[in-house]
This record gives sequence, structure tokens and C-alpha cells, in this order.
Amino acid sequence: MKKSISIILVLFVSILLIFLFDIKNSTSLNYPKYFPKIEYDLSKNPINKDKIELGKILFYDPILSKNNQISCASCHSSYNAFAHTDHKLSHGINDEIGIRNAPALFNLAWQKEFMWDGAINHLDMQALAPINSEIEMGENTRNLISKLQKTNYYPELFYSAFGDSIIKTEYLLKSLSQFQLTLISSNSKYDSVIKGEAKFSDKEKRGHELFKNNCNSCHTEPMFTNYEYKKNGIKEDSILKDFGRYNITENINDKYLFKVPSLRNLKYSYPYMHDGRFEKLQFVINHYSEINIDNNLIHLNNKEKVDLTAFLLTLNDKEFTLNKNHKFPLKLIETLYQ
Repeated sequence: MKKSISIILVLFVSILLIFLFDIKNSTSLNYPKYFPKIEYDLSKNPINKDKIELGKILFYDPILSKNNQISCASCHSSYNAFAHTDHKLSHGINDEIGIRNAPALFNLAWQKEFMWDGAINHLDMQALAPINSEIEMGENTRNLISKLQKTNYYPELFYSAFGDSIIKTEYLLKSLSQFQLTLISSNSKYDSVIKGEAKFSDKEKRGHELFKNNCNSCHTEPMFTNYEYKKNGIKEDSILKDFGRYNITENINDKYLFKVPSLRNLKYSYPYMHDGRFEKLQFVINHYSEINIDNNLIHLNNKEKVDLTAFLLTLNDKEFTLNKNHKFPLKLIETLYQ
């Protein structure tokens, strides 16, 4: 009986210490009041400064790949709104080429599903896909945990974040989520207008009206996506043969459906579409002005295209791309070369 009570007391004290530990280092996500309710369940992974820092270090560390050369940041550059612009399709380990363009990473706390086809239904699980992919990072989770544990710095970092120097997959995934949850883009000119701090030019105002009449049903304000899956009307690539959402559901009605991307930060996140086939925003607007998707044709004249482009450019968030809190962590350099 006494032994049982002792065990219960030990467990209670341990839980209390973890709770107090999280409270001490807790912080919060900062986003505008006009943003919708967050989808990510923060109660199961409360925002914590040490976890965010650990997640950032992991995000930039090529140790996550089999050959220690590819990091998350290899395809998701902070200067490009955490997308990449040097090639259409993602490049991975041993110069392997993927089948899709690496999507921009921001405002992830509002997403329920991830990847162009929604293959992952939780942010905490998302990192497993690229880490274990043979053409992306080529590693396996068990070996990665072993590599991290053998370093002379990660056990200490995990202890600071989770109060446990024994590295677990759960800790790895939750810390990566923590950093990505902080990637909030909400400081564009559009946001300043919504806050009453700025005004649209006449051209931008006309473009906004065109947008609301033709684009808002899929690219819904203020996130500029409805997070659903739609046909984009582009012809199938004969080499990639990407069937989109159908690859996951095997429902014939989902063939060629891809997630609707956010239109924020278009200046930084080209090339566009799931296969990166359009290098310029002008090409995307021309595409939607020339095709008929589900009996819906968006016909714009040249002047209207200019106005719409002017509005879309108000969605660029320079502060987000230059945010020093998102950049390569100097602490990683210290740990790699100590």
C-alpha cells in the first residue's frame, strides 16, 4: 500500500514539475483578431520558447537527412516565404528530384491537412513524410533519433525543451511543429488596410473588387485559401502523371484535385502551381482567364489583369521574409563546430 502511494506521489510530482516547466517557458502565438480560429490543438503542445528554438535548430540542421546534407530549409527558404525559387520541383538527397513544387510554409496553425494532396492530417506528423522519403531526406526515424542522441548537444537541447534528455520521436515532431507554428504571415499591405493603418490605391481597390467577384470563393480572405481541394485546369504532365488527391483517396472524383494554396507572399514563392510550371504571376492569371473549370470562366481584359495583379501584390509580407526570428540559428553553428 505504501509502495503504491509512493509511486503515485512520484508521478504526481513529475507531472507537476513538467507543468511548471512549461509555464515558466511558455509564450503565445501573435496573430490578428480577424484571423479565424486556430485549428492546431495547442493544449496538446503548448507554445514554449525552448521548444521553438529546438524546432528551429532541427529545421535548419542537415542531420535530419541520411547523408547529413539536406535540411528542411533546403526546400523551404525563409527569404522565399519558406518556399524555394531555384527550380520547379523539389530536390532531395543525392540530387533526387521530387514530383511537386515545395509549398510555402506559413500560417500552418490554421491548416487541418498538409501536402498538395492532403496526405498528412496533422502538423505533428508532417515531418515524417520528407524525413522518410527516399527522394527527399532518405532517413528513417529510428536512425535519426539515434544520431541525435549520440551528439554532444541535442540531449541538452531536448532536456531544456522537454525536461528529458532521452530523445523521443514525439519530442522531435512536436518541436518542429512549434517552430513552424510561429511562421505567421500577417503584416502585408492588405493587413495594414484591414487594420485601418493604410489605404488601397485606386488600382488596388479595383483589383480587390475583381478578386472578391472571381477568386474569393477558393482563395478566401483573410487566409486567401479555403484549404479545400480543387481542379486547377492545367494539363497532366506526361512524365509526372500526378493525379493529386486521387493518389490518397482512390476516389475517381478526386482525380486532379490539389489543395488550394494561399495567395499571400506570391512575390517570394514562385514558381506557381503544384508542379511549378508557371514562373510568373502573369502566366497564372492568363491561365485562369483562358480556361473553363467546372463551367466557370474568369474572363479578364488586360486592364483588369493589371488591377488584379496590383491587389495580389498587396498580399506580400516583407516583414515575414526578413523576420530575424525565422533565420538560420547561430546556435546551430556553435553546436556543429564546437
